[in-house]
Amino acid sequence: MLVRVKKEVDPYLEIAEIQRRLYAAAGPAVLFERVKGSPFPALANLYGTVERTEFIFRSTLEAVKQVVSIKADPSNLFKAPHKHLRAPFAAIHALPIKARLSKPILFGQTTLDQLPQIQSWPMDGGPYILLPQVCTEDPLKPGAMNTNVGMYRVQLGGNEYLPNQEVGIHYQIHRGIGVHHSRAAAKGEPLKVSIFVGGPPAHSFAAVMPLPEGLSELMFAGMFAGRNFRYFRKNGHLLSADADFVICGTIDPAATKPEGPFGDHLGYYSLQHDFPVMKVEAVYHRKDAIWPFTVVGRPPQEDTTFGHLIHEVTASMVPVSVPGLVAMHAVDAAGVHPLLLAIGHERYVPYKKRSPQEILTVANAVLGFGQASLAKYLLVIAQEDNPPSIDDIPAFLSHMLCRVDFERDLHFQTKTTMDTLDYSGTGLNQGSKVVVAAAGDPIRSLEDTLPESLHLPAGFRNPQIVLPGIWAIEGPGFVSTDEAELQLATLTDSLSTRIDALSGLPLCILCDDSEFCAASLNNFLWVTFTRSNPSHDIYGVESEIRQKHWGCRGPLIIDARIKPHHAPPLIEDPSVTKRVDELLGPGGELSHLV
Repeated sequence: MLVRVKKEVDPYLEIAEIQRRLYAAAGPAVLFERVKGSPFPALANLYGTVERTEFIFRSTLEAVKQVVSIKADPSNLFKAPHKHLRAPFAAIHALPIKARLSKPILFGQTTLDQLPQIQSWPMDGGPYILLPQVCTEDPLKPGAMNTNVGMYRVQLGGNEYLPNQEVGIHYQIHRGIGVHHSRAAAKGEPLKVSIFVGGPPAHSFAAVMPLPEGLSELMFAGMFAGRNFRYFRKNGHLLSADADFVICGTIDPAATKPEGPFGDHLGYYSLQHDFPVMKVEAVYHRKDAIWPFTVVGRPPQEDTTFGHLIHEVTASMVPVSVPGLVAMHAVDAAGVHPLLLAIGHERYVPYKKRSPQEILTVANAVLGFGQASLAKYLLVIAQEDNPPSIDDIPAFLSHMLCRVDFERDLHFQTKTTMDTLDYSGTGLNQGSKVVVAAAGDPIRSLEDTLPESLHLPAGFRNPQIVLPGIWAIEGPGFVSTDEAELQLATLTDSLSTRIDALSGLPLCILCDDSEFCAASLNNFLWVTFTRSNPSHDIYGVESEIRQKHWGCRGPLIIDARIKPHHAPPLIEDPSVTKRVDELLGPGGELSHLV
């Protein structure tokens, strides 16, 4: 499962493109023993397959799932004690413990410029730490049990950062570090920060777990590692005894500098904005330290594995966290937060014909639940309608589109918060949401062919079937919102003459390249939900506003064209691509990797 590479690799773009190829080919984890410009080796693709990741956690995964199941419903322990025998053994490792004698992390000290300077994409603002564990303590209640450990990206250099003295800390809204930062600012004190890199793989995974506020990730790290998280203090900082590297420093209450751009997991660059800057005090490393890294980009990438594992571990918590919720699925191929699928109960009036009622209550609760609150499109269907598996996305969409009434079942939130990485809205963290709720008997059959003699107005062309009930068309390039309103009015007026013929095709995607959109499920999901803002980009044939409720009688149209305010998509450097082609191709020095 692990291959060692002795050839020197370049941390500028080259090693990242190799990692992306490794992941796409379900390749092995690779230890690059020589990284240009650094004395430290780097480890790639550790979590490159679900099978390898579950193998890494083979001794603890089932026990942790049992602990979560008991947390979700304590009666589970008494209902099926034989299924929860391993839970106590996991729980005993939850409490962080002080390391008094053995402190491997203090073996040596180094500087920021000696760390592998990995830059993933050509327009990135500089090198980044790509598997960090950023640890802070609650300034009002310091202590290991009141820590937050999150995977917030860390810019090692570039922009205006003072070399070897400063790093950028980018954290998004609804993150635990923000609570600690605001409390430190209220006290007028700098926030102490420790950035762990490496150590047991469970520690990296704990940093991405969506744990409730006030529950330390150090507890989860101990359970998942099968050994208590060991820590100690040095110069007022909490340090992981078992990390490979620890960077210690402070964030002043109002200290910011431009961070980014950064090629992110939606498949676009997140642009340069002011974010907190950390003054670095020391960089520690253990003997024979290894620098683990990953690369993010258009999904799926290696972080997809984290999402799979999170879903597997937390599945039992979903029904008890939101009453009436049966299951939910943040769709990775759509960038996670842009599209959330949910199944809920519809039991309010069982003596009448079923329509969305309880599932709207569920939807409101989901949009107030942890990171699910960042969902942009929330599609919810009823458990009582015998839905398909929530992981079967085409079947889920078909089930919904057979039942949805677009005159009734669209519910918007405008001028609200949006994922920091999503640039389809009106500004940073600003955008809209829509809930699409469908329940009851089917009201239409879906078609997988276009109606004969479909005539589109000038500027619209090349219609393509994406999935049953879903079709895509190309439109003229997007110039402005005002012009888009005129263009869509022309399109909807034209389609209104064929409204009956289009009844089996209720969802239309307006895009720049309909063949690309229709070529695969992942293309459709990525284009549609990362390039549209519901309040601005949803239109409909024969639409109207009635008592402040918007709906349409004919097909719903999502304008998923690229807009001038969107962030640019990620494109690899052609010269680096050529070099990696030669390295990994037949006869290349690294051809054995893929």
